[in-house]
Amino acid sequence: MNTKNLVIHDLDPAEWDKTSGNYDGWNIVTDNGSIHPCIGCFSCWNRTPGICAIHDGYENMGRLIHQAGEVVVISRYTYGGFSGSVKGVFDRCLGYVLPQFEVTKGETHHKKRFDEDKPYTFIFYGPELTDAEKESARNYVQAVCTNIRGHVKDVIFRICEDAAEPEQLTERAEKADSGKVVLLNGSMRNVNGNSARLARTLSERLKSDTEIIDLKAYINDPDRLISILDTSRAVVLCVPLYVDGLPSQVIKLMERMELSGKGPKQVYLLANMGLYESKQLDNLFSAVRQWCKRTGCEYCGGLGISAGELMGTLMEVIPFSRGTTKKASKGMDVLVRAVDSTETMPDVYAEPFAFPRRLYIWIANTNWNRTSRKNGIKPEDMFTKDI
Repeated sequence: MNTKNLVIHDLDPAEWDKTSGNYDGWNIVTDNGSIHPCIGCFSCWNRTPGICAIHDGYENMGRLIHQAGEVVVISRYTYGGFSGSVKGVFDRCLGYVLPQFEVTKGETHHKKRFDEDKPYTFIFYGPELTDAEKESARNYVQAVCTNIRGHVKDVIFRICEDAAEPEQLTERAEKADSGKVVLLNGSMRNVNGNSARLARTLSERLKSDTEIIDLKAYINDPDRLISILDTSRAVVLCVPLYVDGLPSQVIKLMERMELSGKGPKQVYLLANMGLYESKQLDNLFSAVRQWCKRTGCEYCGGLGISAGELMGTLMEVIPFSRGTTKKASKGMDVLVRAVDSTETMPDVYAEPFAFPRRLYIWIANTNWNRTSRKNGIKPEDMFTKDI
C-alpha cells in the first residue's frame, strides 16, 4: 500500500495558501461545494464495503484515511467541534470501520476494518476560546478517534481574529409567532429512519399544534426553512448521532441561522444513536447548547435515546411504556410535558430497559452479518482487492 498523508480542512483559498507548503505531497480534502451529506443508507457497509454509494468525489474517504500515515484536520471551532464543511467529510468516512459492534474502553464501538491505529492532529482556529470550549473540543475529538479507531496525536488551538464570528446575541427581536411547535427531522434517511420515527411518536403525544418538517426537503433552500423556524413557538431538533456529533447538514443549517440572526425562541432536543450507551450523546447535546448560547435561543433540554435501530422499531409496534422502551417512554413523558408547558427540562438519557448490552451487540452483529451475506459481501471484506 502506498502511504500518503491526509489533511482535511475548511480554510478559504487565501488562508490555505499561507499553510499549504506544510503539506506538500499530501492528499488534500476540502469541501468544494459538491459534497453531499451522508444519507444513512449503509451501502458502504453492506453493498460496496468501504465505498460510499454517493459518487461526488468524496466516496473514497475511508480509503484515503486507510492509506494515510497520519491525518491532520484543520477546522473552525464550531459548537464544540468541526465546522459543517469538515463534518461533512467525516460523515462520509463511515466505511472506514465495520458495522459490527464490540466493547472497547468500556463502551460499544464499531469494529476495526483494518488492524491499524491512525494518528490524528486537530487544529481548531477562530477567536480565542475559553478553557471550557477547549475542553469541549478535546472531548469531542477523543470520542471521534475512539469511534473511528485512531488516536489523538495533538490538539492545537490558533487564534484567528480575521475569522471573527458574529457577536453572541443576548436578546431575540420581536417577531411573528405561528404558535406551532416544529419537529425538525435532521436526518437524510427516509420515513423509516429512527429520527423520523421518534418525531412521529412525539407528535402523537403532544397536545401542542405541531408540524413535522424534514430537513432534506429544504437542503437546497435553507433560507426558506430558517424563516419557518424563526416564526415557530419552539423547535424540537430530532437528530441522529453521526461521528459523535450532529450530522453535517444540521451544523450547516445552524451556522446559517447564526449568521442570519434568525432562529426559534425555544429549542428542545430528541437525539438517537445506534450505539448502546446513551451517554455517548454528550458531545451532541453540548453542541446544541453551545449553538443556543451563540444565537440567543433558549436551550430547554432534551432526550437522548440509544440503541436506535432497536428502540425506533419497538416504539411503533409495542405498548410504549412497557418492556425495552420503558426508560425512553418516561423520558418522552418529560419532554412532552416540557414542550406543552413551554418549560425547560433536565437532559434525559435512556438505554434499553432490562436489555443487556451483550444481547444487543449479538443481535446487531447477527443482523449485519446476515444482511452483508445476502448482498454477497463477507463482513470482513476490505474496500477493494487492490488495497
